[in-house]
Amino acid sequence: MYFAALLARTEDGWEASDTELDDVETLSDLADLAREASPDEDTVLVLIEQEDAWFGVVRVDGEDDPRIYVSDAAAAQRSAYGELLLTDELLGREPGADDGPDLDALDLDGTEDGESEENDDDDEEEEGGGGEAVPHSPVGDSQILDDLGIGEKELRILDAEDALSTIAEALGASEVLETVR
Repeated sequence: MYFAALLARTEDGWEASDTELDDVETLSDLADLAREASPDEDTVLVLIEQEDAWFGVVRVDGEDDPRIYVSDAAAAQRSAYGELLLTDELLGREPGADDGPDLDALDLDGTEDGESEENDDDDEEEEGGGGEAVPHSPVGDSQILDDLGIGEKELRILDAEDALSTIAEALGASEVLETVR
């Protein structure tokens, strides 16, 4: 179960709208959806929460590239909506790097004939997994809400269970967020 909402800053304050992410396939699609919520190119925040396990904030300011913060990358990776936010750049990976095995680099030592590959996987994990492991920690721009009154330290200590409510309260948008919850 997840909850996603758009908070668009306007001259009159924040406006909230419930959003469905089922048709969103890429971060660009999500940014476009956010931009549609603010025709004046004001700040739009996409707030996503997944079963009190993790939360994410995507900030879109006009035509600028979206800024992203995810509270727990490993938990988010297990969600289709989290995977949307966890770009290679955000995870410190080489852009376009394939998450699957590099077939040119495989050492075909007989495991292709049905032998167990468990030992190979264990060895790779012990050696650090080649940098492909996703951390059980926050990733992204932890200063994403600094100018809106939520500093890096406050953002990092938020509990996923009540993070969106706390963020909305700090923005003065808790009532409008609750109307779409």
